[in-house]
Amino acid sequence: MHLARVIGTVVATQKTENLPESRLLVIQPLTPDGRTEGRPLVAVDLVSAAPEERVFFVRGREAANAMPNPDNPVDAAIVGIVDAVERY
Repeated sequence: MHLARVIGTVVATQKTENLPESRLLVIQPLTPDGRTEGRPLVAVDLVSAAPEERVFFVRGREAANAMPNPDNPVDAAIVGIVDAVERY
């Protein structure tokens, strides 16, 4: 799992039939201490994340498996909302 912040929404007039009602968000990956890391990406929102919220996301096969129908073109999926980050 990776940390990110929600920074935008994607509006698509047409989607693949495997994602008819899926919400797409733009997320910015973060380091554990909250600094930006890498480039923003689009992820399917499975947890109703809000703008500027910190989230967990998965990539690759784990993202596709998180969907109700695992036979889909999803490469990134938001699977959790972060309440707090504690480092030891």
